Formats: sequence, C-alpha cells, structure tokens
Amino acid sequence: MRDVALFYSLYPFWAWLAVGAALLALETATGSGYLLWPAVAAAAVALATLGLHLGLPVEALAFAVLTIGLTVLARAYWPPHPRIEHPTLNDRGVRLVGLYGRTVGDFAAGQGRVFVDGAEWTAELDQEEAARPAPGARVKVVEVVDGGRLRVRAA
Repeated sequence: MRDVALFYSLYPFWAWLAVGAALLALETATGSGYLLWPAVAAAAVALATLGLHLGLPVEALAFAVLTIGLTVLARAYWPPHPRIEHPTLNDRGVRLVGLYGRTVGDFAAGQGRVFVDGAEWTAELDQEEAARPAPGARVKVVEVVDGGRLRVRAA
C-alpha cells in the first residue's frame, strides 16, 4: 500500500489515468454503460493533475462531481438504445421460408434431409407434392414445422 501511495504522490496523472483505463476496461467487458462516464471523469482529473497537484481529497471530490455531472448529462441528452421487439429476429427457421436448397438423399415415406442456407435439415414433402424428389434435386422451403423440420416442395 505504501508503494501505491508513493506512486500517487510522485505521478498523480498516471494514477488517475490508470483508474480511468481500468474503468474503461470494465465498461468494455460488461457493456453496461454505467462505467463509461466515471472513466471519462478519471481521465479529466488526470489531465487536471498535469499542471498542478491538488491533493487526493480535492481530486477525489472533482472525480465524484464530474462522474455525477457527466452521468446526469449523458442520461438526459444521450439517446437510449432502441429496443428491437421482433418475433422472428433470432428465429432462423422462419427466415428459411422461401429459400431454395438441395435434397441430400432419398425421401422415404415423405421424409428426408435437405441442405438449405449452409446447413442440413430434416424435411418432409408438402401435402401437394406427389412425386418424391431425386437426391440432389432443387427444393423450396414452404414452411417450418415444429421449429426444426422443414416442409419442402420441388422447385
């Protein structure tokens, strides 16, 4: 602890810059948005200590006031992140409807496998489909059934 106090008394700029860098690293790791403004405040105090050494109590008070002020200003004027509410945003299966792919093998009893959008999927033939597609035939996805099975028809 004595070494930290000695380092601070000799180099307050680097001590505050290290505090700011640590806060910024934590903000980057968490992405919360709460540690960005204290990191900026620490950098501002570091710049203030370049010209004069105010002492730890005054610098800590300046850090606290800057942190609160910057956080309040940021919340007031920085637009919040928009919440994207879309029912199919992360539903890859729904995005497959309308895409074309190829059959991987024979379809037996209306069931088989198809290669669509870089992945192999379990598939079933559409109700209207009478003939079984040959291996390697082009098919179109018409529906996603039970989340992971595709309903296809010959294209």
